[in-house]
Amino acid sequence: MTKSINVNRRTALLGAAALPMAASLASQASAMAPMQGAQVPRVNRMKLGAFEVTTMLAGTRTVEGAQGIFGMNVSAEEFAEASAAAHIPADKAQFFFTPTLVNTGNELILFDTGLNGAGIAAAVQAAGYSADQVTHVVITHMHGDHIGGLMTDGSPTFANAAYVTGQVEYDAWATQENERFDGNVKPLAEKMTFIGDEGAVTSGVTGMAAFGHTPGHMGYMLESEGQQLMLIGDLANHYVWSLAHPDWEVRFDMDKAGAAASRRKVLGMLAADGVPFVGYHMPFPGVGYVETRGDGFHYVPHSYQLLMG
Repeated sequence: MTKSINVNRRTALLGAAALPMAASLASQASAMAPMQGAQVPRVNRMKLGAFEVTTMLAGTRTVEGAQGIFGMNVSAEEFAEASAAAHIPADKAQFFFTPTLVNTGNELILFDTGLNGAGIAAAVQAAGYSADQVTHVVITHMHGDHIGGLMTDGSPTFANAAYVTGQVEYDAWATQENERFDGNVKPLAEKMTFIGDEGAVTSGVTGMAAFGHTPGHMGYMLESEGQQLMLIGDLANHYVWSLAHPDWEVRFDMDKAGAAASRRKVLGMLAADGVPFVGYHMPFPGVGYVETRGDGFHYVPHSYQLLMG
């Protein structure tokens, strides 16, 4: 009996001594787990009355030299001060590319197509649909990151879809040479319907002129069961440098004064009416609200307001 007790004590002592070593080994094993890198979700689905609205991340990248793109008409000091106040770096920007799917119950409408056919097809699939289920493709404007996915290897990416875009926008690009437009948009012209301000895509989806970023840039208002949400395209390309400072010039705005006027008009309307919006280049999931602040606007990211129907 005494011998048994001695063995148990020795075993207990050995076990106690081994605990720090075991903890150290466990810690090392944990530390050896590979880094996964920063990650952004790819799909965000919301309810808008009877509609389902899905924003899809078709791509994201970091771009150096932010003030070579935004705030081109203000001093470096003013740009740096505004950036610091928003807790973002002044020397680089993160770009997001966010096409949107709207399921009305009768139609599956895709707004803008990203940079290429493979990318947008993969985004649509990640959202739970197939390319052949898309009934309409709506283009806000003809920049390459919006029309790039219209064609895949020379064929329409969305073979069963009808196409809708602004008449002013199409006409402006059709009169000039542009490889992306000529290769991706012109082959689909016979399948296209051209609309103007307040033109209907389908019931509950209405075009709204927001010219300036391009000659005929359009936004689209969604409305279902009394709820509204606006797809603003590239009206404001950054939640601070464009939205909070609507008069700051943006390199990609073809008519810089016209784009600033459109920002003030549309953002003022959204703020006054409390209407949420999807911005193509806003931080994913690209959904938020706008409120007036000083001489500009303030971006309020969506949390769960549109998750509850």
